[in-house]
Amino acid sequence: METTRWSYVSGTSDVPLLGVTIGDCFDAIAARFPDNEALVVRQQGLRYTYADLKTEVDRCARGLMALGIAKGERVGIWAPNRAEWLITQLATSKIGAILVNINPAYRLHELEYALHQSGCSALVFAPQFRGADYSAMLYELLPEMRQARPGHLAAGRLPDLRTVIRLGDEPAAGMFTWSDVLAAAERVSPADLAARQAEQQFDDPINIQYTSGTTGYPKGATLSHHNILNNGYFVARLMRFTDKDRLVIPVPLYHCFGMVMGNLGCITHGATIIYPSEGFEPLAVLQAVQEERATALFGVPTMFIAELDHPEFGRFDLSSLRTGVMAGAPCPVEVMRKVHSLMNMREVEICYGMTETSPVSTQTRIGAPLEKQVGTVGQVHPHVEIKIIDPVSGKVLPRGQTGELCTRGYSVMLGYWNNEEATRKAIDAAGWMHTGDLAVMDEEGYINIVGRIKDMIIRGGENVYPREIEEFLYTHPKISDVQVIGVPDERYGEEIMAWIKLKPGETADEEEIRQFCRGQIAHFKIPRYIKFVDSFPMTVTGKVQKFRMREQSIEELNLRAAASMRTA
Repeated sequence: METTRWSYVSGTSDVPLLGVTIGDCFDAIAARFPDNEALVVRQQGLRYTYADLKTEVDRCARGLMALGIAKGERVGIWAPNRAEWLITQLATSKIGAILVNINPAYRLHELEYALHQSGCSALVFAPQFRGADYSAMLYELLPEMRQARPGHLAAGRLPDLRTVIRLGDEPAAGMFTWSDVLAAAERVSPADLAARQAEQQFDDPINIQYTSGTTGYPKGATLSHHNILNNGYFVARLMRFTDKDRLVIPVPLYHCFGMVMGNLGCITHGATIIYPSEGFEPLAVLQAVQEERATALFGVPTMFIAELDHPEFGRFDLSSLRTGVMAGAPCPVEVMRKVHSLMNMREVEICYGMTETSPVSTQTRIGAPLEKQVGTVGQVHPHVEIKIIDPVSGKVLPRGQTGELCTRGYSVMLGYWNNEEATRKAIDAAGWMHTGDLAVMDEEGYINIVGRIKDMIIRGGENVYPREIEEFLYTHPKISDVQVIGVPDERYGEEIMAWIKLKPGETADEEEIRQFCRGQIAHFKIPRYIKFVDSFPMTVTGKVQKFRMREQSIEELNLRAAASMRTA
């Protein structure tokens, strides 16, 4: 055997991958656990057994077929966490339509891009969320809808979009209601649905999730039944899930954390899905855990911090909790320790991954030493390979050396939707997904993420690419140049800072810049800190030195304490 131990591991497993579609898997679980509680949506007052949920999913699937949604067509969903999200997710998988997840925080500029780039023919949306009037925004984007017959939209800015479905029963010009869709199911027989479902293959694309791009435009990671069904299954299996587990999901469903690790993780084991509120509210999470006797809880670090810091935290009985996952951003070691002890989650696990890998590639294991549980992102997932390479030469590095983490296996996406060039840059000829993350592997195969090759910012679990914000700010009439960086933050992990160079003779203040952003880009992309400058730190070859900007900003903003926080 070789004496050098290379930074390569293969995730072995005595459990085979699931070779079925999402729809077929769901039907099998519903037949096995018909009376088990499948879904609890507390803010809607809804509860479904697996038998109930199957009835609703099949109605929705038949309704979408009646509206003419064909296999391979894209159906966007722009809504917070609620029952219709999961029902649409499962219904589209049965009829072979590709669900396009749209962040509820998206505003017009981002919404238009996602719908146009994916070629959505239908959109399911909530009327409003957290003060944003989605209906008004859609009428602004699609003025033709006011005169259109539902299902016959012909919009200049979105020529592929013909059908818009508004959740609820209240009619609106040019749109179907959710009730209309369910009523339309009468026009399609169960046999017709079964025939359509039988046409699906597990390698078919079933989901597009937008992940911001360094070119300034989001890229649509295209995922198959096989990708996400298996990833959800194995995440939950490593948490030792059974049909008796009850999971509170406060993370958004538009993201892999919610819809794959949460929804599909539960469904593949006959467990119970619990949505505590439309968007994250720490009190609602604590109430849901206590009142629903939850055994598991998901969250990004900022969510767990908010729950632990809530003034009423001490009055809640969290003794039913056993496990859960903290992921989506670097996990502070001290926060993990508190979750472990104060929230009774002694089997809490950290997951690491990315949308393009469905998402999880590594996970801590129950029974691992505490330091490994709280201080690393775990070991390789079953049926997945990991290597750490020299980013310049591409060669695998010895263990203990820092390099770029690459992953290969069933979980790697099919590619970026209609973007072959970006796909080729991300996935090499041997099938390795290059993550852009700097990592180190120890002798036991545990992984630590130590930085990022790219300058991506992770703010409270949201991936933010500076170039996208820079591209938008360049459209401000007073701005000559702008550079966006991430600076450390104790609550969100990182916050966004913009260094702005104004055009000669112009003046502006921070509020003017933020006001320009409001309603145009998602709230989490709006810079927290703004600094007006005459120039940027540059190399002799003219490249901006963002690391120097970050160092300077940490000093000026007195963020040294946040910068020194330990994470896994």
